[in-house]
Amino acid sequence: MNKHKLRALILMVGAIFMAFFMVNVTSQASTSRDQGVDWSKFQSNSGVFGYSTDKFVFSQAGGFYGGTNIPQTTYASQVASAKQAGKRVHTYLWDGVGGNMTNAKAMMAYYLPRVKTPKGSIVALDYEDGASNSVTSNTNAILAQMKLIKDAGFTPVLYSGKAYLNTHVNVAAIVRAYGNCLWLAEYPDYLVRTKPDYNWFPSMDGVAIFQFTSMYKAGGLDGDVDLTGITKSGYTTASKAKAQANVKKAQATFKVVKYNQRGVFYPNRTLAVRYTDSDKISQVATYYKGESVTYNAVIIEHDYVWARYTRSNGLYGFIKLGVTNGHDYGKRVTGQPVSHTYYTVKSGDSWWTIAQRNGLSMTTLASQNGKSIYTTIYPGQRLVVR
Repeated sequence: MNKHKLRALILMVGAIFMAFFMVNVTSQASTSRDQGVDWSKFQSNSGVFGYSTDKFVFSQAGGFYGGTNIPQTTYASQVASAKQAGKRVHTYLWDGVGGNMTNAKAMMAYYLPRVKTPKGSIVALDYEDGASNSVTSNTNAILAQMKLIKDAGFTPVLYSGKAYLNTHVNVAAIVRAYGNCLWLAEYPDYLVRTKPDYNWFPSMDGVAIFQFTSMYKAGGLDGDVDLTGITKSGYTTASKAKAQANVKKAQATFKVVKYNQRGVFYPNRTLAVRYTDSDKISQVATYYKGESVTYNAVIIEHDYVWARYTRSNGLYGFIKLGVTNGHDYGKRVTGQPVSHTYYTVKSGDSWWTIAQRNGLSMTTLASQNGKSIYTTIYPGQRLVVR
């Protein structure tokens, strides 16, 4: 193959991959993909707004600098300004504790009582400098802080850059504990950008917010896009009521679509299941005002029932419901075993290459294995391909 043909083939494969990636980013994101800004003392007492379409603001309450807590004197007035402008306002803190657990806890004890954004709102840790040489110590300090944030009634989020986090923190442990909780910054350039360029999206597990520019408008301002709806935390009273109503509805009977090879297949039978929500569930349904949710119970892992939900906006995910023979799940019946075709992941494989090899879309391949395409796959892992 000559150089020109090889280059054309590489470009074509790259274009196909980006097309799949963009479709998935769009389908996994909140329908509106709300944008917003974040402020420190450099945005004055009343803050600097971006555009009228922006929905949220993060204001810095202060941080831990050089061994001491230093609050931002602009925090209270910025929060008031954002509220007056009708924005959902959240809090962030400069987290310069490194891996020092004593300082990490002392920082939270100082700032959490001073948070002026609503219960349920985000309190983000800005961890981008001062990390210790111990990944374990850094990770444990962050986890302790995030637990204190959650225990205080707020939504914990971790801000940084992808490279910095991967160097200094066990990101998998953070995401395992708190799900989609990362707020990551990655800029293609320092030109004015009013919309995110997803070619520069810092793809990794657990990303909830993408800070796509520090030049949201002329003169400089950070611009962020909410990929999961997390900035609605603390501002969705009506949605919470609806979620509770849907939880009650979910204590119902669902049609079982499929078991794995250890289970049985009975599409015309029903199985009583109970919706439960805990920190152990990595993907749960998020309810927004005016939405409806449809459930189809699917068993895709050992003897656990998973409900595949579809929201009225077309997004979907899985909820782990419980053990099939558990107290609340009815009597298991005998039926025809399901046969599957499996593929063992090899070094260099990706969701895209495996899906293409088996005539599937990446989303279909991931979902029938109870995962998303953002989930890391490892050599030796078995995936259902038929």
